[in-house]
Amino acid sequence: MKAKAILIVDDEEGIRESLEKVLSKAGYLTTTASTGNEAFGILSEKPIDIVLTDLKMPDGDGLELLKLIKKKSPDVEVILLTGFGTIETAVEAMKEGAYDFITKPPKKALILSTVERAIERQNLAQENKYLRAQLGKTSAFEDIIGGSSAFRRVLEMVERVAPLVSTVLITGESGTGKELVARAIHNKSPRAKQKFIPINCGAIPENLIESELFGHKKGAFTGATRDKVGLFKVAEGGTLFLDEMANIPLNLQVKLLRAIEQKEILPVGSTTPEIVDVRIIAATNKILVDEVEQGRFREDLYYRLNVVGINIPSLRERPEDIPALVDHFIRINNAQLSKQIRGVDQTVLNAFLDYEWKGNVRELENVIERAMILCDGELLQLQHFPQTFGQKTSTVPLEEGLKGSVRRFERDTILRALELTTHDKSKTAHMLGMSLSTLYRKMAELGIPNKD
Repeated sequence: MKAKAILIVDDEEGIRESLEKVLSKAGYLTTTASTGNEAFGILSEKPIDIVLTDLKMPDGDGLELLKLIKKKSPDVEVILLTGFGTIETAVEAMKEGAYDFITKPPKKALILSTVERAIERQNLAQENKYLRAQLGKTSAFEDIIGGSSAFRRVLEMVERVAPLVSTVLITGESGTGKELVARAIHNKSPRAKQKFIPINCGAIPENLIESELFGHKKGAFTGATRDKVGLFKVAEGGTLFLDEMANIPLNLQVKLLRAIEQKEILPVGSTTPEIVDVRIIAATNKILVDEVEQGRFREDLYYRLNVVGINIPSLRERPEDIPALVDHFIRINNAQLSKQIRGVDQTVLNAFLDYEWKGNVRELENVIERAMILCDGELLQLQHFPQTFGQKTSTVPLEEGLKGSVRRFERDTILRALELTTHDKSKTAHMLGMSLSTLYRKMAELGIPNKD
């Protein structure tokens, strides 16, 4: 993956030099500016991924620069540097789109971890943007990239639940496109012309999340200098998407349950409930049943959210989509890297089908980009990829003992049955004496491509 470009904005030369040294040593491409005007000029001339800016500057403040950046380049993530006395302003800036803030003097470890998290969110946002664009087409999902049976079952559920008012719980690994599916449900629903408000419950400090969801009254707590409208009211008439739902603290879960069941909220510091009309779609990459058993998630809230459950398959479970996704990412990177690459060698594709893809679509995109940077020809070869792709990591692990033998026997038996039935799954399941759903599950577990 190409190095990320970071712009450092601070009127103190010592801080600029210190940050530039830390970030350059970590492999980032750094540029510096001493004023907001200079920074905006740089942003107009060269591509920047992350801006690290002081909140107070001679010719203005970081808040104004933040607004200009988000207006011109909304995909750029902004991290603020702030003194102790301006923390309240920094929190306000986060509501304007800043990713996070770091108090001065900045510590090396905190700088690097905050930048890494901002880049991770940026990468995920780019992936979701691409997937949302595919779902937003007017052909009712027919043109979505891939079209595997595993993902089409998800889209069938989207069509089924979209017209309803029921709450929906979307589960799946990070990077599988949970927000994509939530937006699809909203866009297919009678609320499509109203707002879709996403909120990452894991990205908001615990002491602020209640105010973010329900709002607060002036004077409700230190720093509450004016009334604030919560996201439940902002999403009035539309859909509120609660991502990373498992991160909501227990004491707030009971209030959320009341908001869903009674359709009313109580802003912090208020004694008067407010009626709201919002559809709730929640998502998590955790197993909520386990969270309930561990006492970290309320059982009644779990059942209230899980009226309809949709599980998004990982890329490992829909390998048929890999060739189309590979072609797509090659087309994108040909334009960005000024390359003329036509595709991948068959050995690469076979290696991709054997790989685990723990990072899902985002990991696939990253390895394609890296390989294209290293490739000078027209075809991506195995040599352009990490050695991991030369090993079969997800098909038949080299396990010792009975477990490994059984796994290899199961895989060989299923493969032979598929060949005999020319990949007719119903006939194969009948031949092997198992249900069709069990066959699909076994194929996914054993890394057997689903060739419809």
